[in-house]
Amino acid sequence: MHPGRPHRAKPQRRASERKRPERAPLKSTPGGKPLAGAPGPPIVITELSWQPYVLANHTWSAALSLPVQLCDVGGFVAAAALVWRQAVLVEVAYFWGLGGTVQALLTPDLRDHFPAFPYLQFYATHDLVVLAALFLVIGLRLQPRVGAVRRVFLITLAFAAVVGLLDLVTGGNYLYLRQVPAQGSLLSVMGPWPWYIAVGALLTLIVLTVLDAPFRFSRSRAG
Repeated sequence: MHPGRPHRAKPQRRASERKRPERAPLKSTPGGKPLAGAPGPPIVITELSWQPYVLANHTWSAALSLPVQLCDVGGFVAAAALVWRQAVLVEVAYFWGLGGTVQALLTPDLRDHFPAFPYLQFYATHDLVVLAALFLVIGLRLQPRVGAVRRVFLITLAFAAVVGLLDLVTGGNYLYLRQVPAQGSLLSVMGPWPWYIAVGALLTLIVLTVLDAPFRFSRSRAG
């Protein structure tokens, strides 16, 4: 410091010149995988591919062609769950995917055989829904919450009620609420209409409880 010369404080660095901290890389945490939602759009495209097919073949009808079967809507829910990962979407995708879609794969209501488009579309959509359900809970580790069985059961009942009204309006048999599949299924051994609907609802509650058992065990250990 020179005598007689006023001391000047060292100017501070401008905020723009300061070193900015580097962003931490994305971590592989539940809900944090940047490409985990990529399978969502293919599921939707595969589900909707049925519409141009029946339109091109002049076989579209409101009674048969609306994408409102449990597996159809389950596919849309699974795609949404992969993209947004909201807890209720994950729960519905998991329980409907493993509880309903697997049963459809075991007892398919199909009249076409390989390599017909209906055959390929059926197995592609149903397989994707099951894989999405497994990926959500195993790959992304997004587990159902406490009370998930009750929530999904009530959502399923509400969905069935809406589809039942749609059946009345269109004359369709969506969710097989008016009669069991012609090819036979688990519903065929549950008694005549309408009793098989009540038995099916009870069985649904049992299946949901079984599917929730591994997570209920892990929740109890964590608590």
